Amino acid sequence: MTPLRVSIAASLASVLLLLVVLELIRGRRLKERYALLWLATGLVLLVLSVWREGLNTIAGWLGVGYPPAILFAVATLFIIVVLLDYSTVLSRLSDQNTVLAQRLALLEERLHRAEAEPKAEPPEP
Repeated sequence: MTPLRVSIAASLASVLLLLVVLELIRGRRLKERYALLWLATGLVLLVLSVWREGLNTIAGWLGVGYPPAILFAVATLFIIVVLLDYSTVLSRLSDQNTVLAQRLALLEERLHRAEAEPKAEPPEP
């Protein structure tokens, strides 16, 4: 059976996570794309924290002797998913950064060539 103190602490932590994410969204410091995953994490953890019997049932299915360990496993799984998502975003941004640097170098080369060409004198009247 999940101890009441653990359920209360986990519930408070989940609510705090949800409030922090909502504040970051409101302050436009967290984009909706990433906020959805964090909100889902907070909601799943909150449901599992409050629904003690459900947590115990899931722990029984998985053969876990200490049901609150499921909360940490779920939180760890969500963190891994977030890190994987961030890794894909960073990879894409790195590729885009390389392309932008190459385009900038080509534009700078064109500019230097244009500046180095002698300017044609306008015909005298």
